[in-house]
Amino acid sequence: MARTATARAAEPAQRLRKRKPSPKPRALGKAERREAILAAALEEFSASGFAATRLDDVAQRAGVAKGTIYLYFRDKESLFQELVRTMLSPVVGALEAARTADLPARAVAEAIADLFVREIFGTRRKDVIRLIIAEGPRFPKLAEFYYREVIERVTAAMRALMTRAVARGELSNDALARFPQLLIAPALVAIVWSSLFERFAPLDVRELMGAHIDILFGKRTAT
Repeated sequence: MARTATARAAEPAQRLRKRKPSPKPRALGKAERREAILAAALEEFSASGFAATRLDDVAQRAGVAKGTIYLYFRDKESLFQELVRTMLSPVVGALEAARTADLPARAVAEAIADLFVREIFGTRRKDVIRLIIAEGPRFPKLAEFYYREVIERVTAAMRALMTRAVARGELSNDALARFPQLLIAPALVAIVWSSLFERFAPLDVRELMGAHIDILFGKRTAT
């Protein structure tokens, strides 16, 4: 699952790193303009939230005319949705691929935890999830889109993995198969904690994820 899947997952975040407005936007190709708009949208949404973000500001940051945005995105909502899809779909795809790996459940859980730490928490993808948590209650269509595009797919993959683990006798009960949210709960805790309390009490997210896996599967014994 491993290296190849996670390497693919890293590519959109690397492309969407903060960049300065291009001094010559007409020199950009179609793909580059689209990436510049998405990168600018991430910065504006992160700074101002969904409601307060203006497409004029996105265009200015991207170094394009406002009308150019409409060549790629129907409106602000579709721009936000495409940002979610571009940033998170590769990671979701890697998680879905995990269920085809013929590995012990604990090994898969450890790989998923590592993927989260490196490719979500350690990148700007974390900001996209923060936005959903903050804006979802006020904009239910965005929350529904995120649920369909990310949450539904991830929980289905985790449920399949944990159901297989129960059948193999790797888990003593079926709680994780019935509630796969338990497997990924610390990831959400880490993102919320980093938003609110990081400056007071920094959290070692990798250690947190490892401790959670020990709770679920038992402490790893030395070999």
